[in-house]
Amino acid sequence: MYKLIALLFLAITASAQSSIPALIPAPQTLEPGTGRFAITAQTRLAILTPVADIRRMVTDNLPGIPTSDVPKLTKAITVRLAPIAGVGPEGYDLTITPTGITLTAPEAAGLFYGLQTMRQLMPVAKTFRGQSIPALHIRDQPRFGWRGLMLDVSRHFFDKAFVKRYIDQMAQYKFNVFHWHLTDDQGWRIQINSLLKLTEAGAWRVPRTGSWGTIENPQPGEVPSYGGFYTQDDIREIVQYAQDRHITIVPEIDMPGHMMSAIAAYPGLTCGKKQVLVPTNGKFYKLEDNTLNPCTYGTYLFIDKVLTEVAQLFPGPYIHIGGDEAYKGFWTTCEECKATMTVNNLKTVEELQSYFIKRVEKIVQSKGKKLIGWDEILEGGITPDATVMSWRGMKGGIEAAKQGHPVIMTPSQFCYLDLYQGEPSAEPSTYSMARLSTSYSFDPVPDSVRADLILGGQGNLWTESVPNSRHAEYMTWPRAFAIAEVLWSPKSKRSWPDFIGRMEAHFKRFDAQDVNYARSVYNPIVTLKKNSTGITQVVLSHELPDTYLYYSTDNTVPDTHFPLYTQPFLLPKGAERVKVIAYRNGKPIGKMVEVMLPTVAKAVQ
Repeated sequence: MYKLIALLFLAITASAQSSIPALIPAPQTLEPGTGRFAITAQTRLAILTPVADIRRMVTDNLPGIPTSDVPKLTKAITVRLAPIAGVGPEGYDLTITPTGITLTAPEAAGLFYGLQTMRQLMPVAKTFRGQSIPALHIRDQPRFGWRGLMLDVSRHFFDKAFVKRYIDQMAQYKFNVFHWHLTDDQGWRIQINSLLKLTEAGAWRVPRTGSWGTIENPQPGEVPSYGGFYTQDDIREIVQYAQDRHITIVPEIDMPGHMMSAIAAYPGLTCGKKQVLVPTNGKFYKLEDNTLNPCTYGTYLFIDKVLTEVAQLFPGPYIHIGGDEAYKGFWTTCEECKATMTVNNLKTVEELQSYFIKRVEKIVQSKGKKLIGWDEILEGGITPDATVMSWRGMKGGIEAAKQGHPVIMTPSQFCYLDLYQGEPSAEPSTYSMARLSTSYSFDPVPDSVRADLILGGQGNLWTESVPNSRHAEYMTWPRAFAIAEVLWSPKSKRSWPDFIGRMEAHFKRFDAQDVNYARSVYNPIVTLKKNSTGITQVVLSHELPDTYLYYSTDNTVPDTHFPLYTQPFLLPKGAERVKVIAYRNGKPIGKMVEVMLPTVAKAVQ
């Protein structure tokens, strides 16, 4: 009898859960209703605003549903701009009943996000006719105003079509900032009409394939044929494309370091004025000068020319100037730098970098923009009005906020999308680790600072080890699902088991859209540690609940007839590897993970 009641309870619970739609990010409030709204051939869109851009936005997001200006339509989808008490400019109210849908928002951005929610309530289809949506009431708005993703297009160039596709994917999940890392040592990707050599020389390097750390340097006689750049018309087109999706583009021109591609075009920008090639890797760091000379008029004239054109192309309020990983060793032997430090009473090269950043900030402000830099701009004294993007953990962001500066949190251990997602032996080669569950656990607001100074956060896709667009998608998703939810949803709404179920529903959506997401979360986690006697202990785990792990230590392929993992165990004498397979709901999931003892033991030590 008790067993029957328990089974009945589980069935009722599963039915109730299945009636709640799988939305990412989770909305602020969601009240399930009764019944469904069916979209038929008679369904009409009633768009209660004369603004052409908004009307176009609505029809673009609800294709195949005709509009009508007939007043008081029945069984219609009504979209309107109107104030909502307690709801900000990016918020919306969505009411769905069997007799109609009403989407209300105070501003166009809120309407756009409400439309994305409606799209997630429907199957992926070319037309919504014949579909139905569950009845519900959602009132929603974001936790943070800065919800970003960064794409590095310098280490590998991604064409205009892919950048648009990436922006489309961002828009579905309510991201509103696209941080575009346009320049770095390995390529200059933005056309500057007053400095055409930047793209003529700086946008191209010799072709290479292989692991980033072992790629060969350019050899004499090789033709720099790999790369590309965006023309200014390309930039304008992409900026407009993003604006139509309520995404602001923040361009990054990284300086004073990470400048080798510019130096290849204009060697006079450095202290040594040495002619260099655009590098294929990062092995030159500290050996070749990739840092601007901060002590000459020519450097600031160059920066002014670049930022003048950048500011004209990007209407958003910010320009990101990098400021990270600037090697200052060449400054210490530069006579011009020594003189500048003496005249300005600068005691360290860190103070010299601060001197540089302060001068650059004045240039940025002269273009009507605000400066953002990585947390290294704190070293030597931060500029008065700068915004800090904290990547080396939360420490830099906390320090900046305590000094009263706005902060965007993007600590690498949570937000770097170029890191391993799962067991490295089952992943494409990269470095370090940021699992999906780790990204989901991220909270941008430390206890010790004013919450209003934390603008939000973002995920960063550096592309040293991301050579093509399919792998860019693989590294971004599903961790960007987690970051989207962290930045939009109330902290109280976050639930890892619930998120997993919604994520899997969105995997099906991505299958239909042909997006190459990672399935690393399905793979087992293997940790090998040597104990005090030198014997290797094996610890197995999994990110997903309700999984069972079966393993072998004799080089055979495990299944459910092999030992079930219940606790850490010692590797048998003579064993060289562990193979692990995960099962869920009676079926294998993910890849079988095989970890060889010498590799892991060396990494652990």
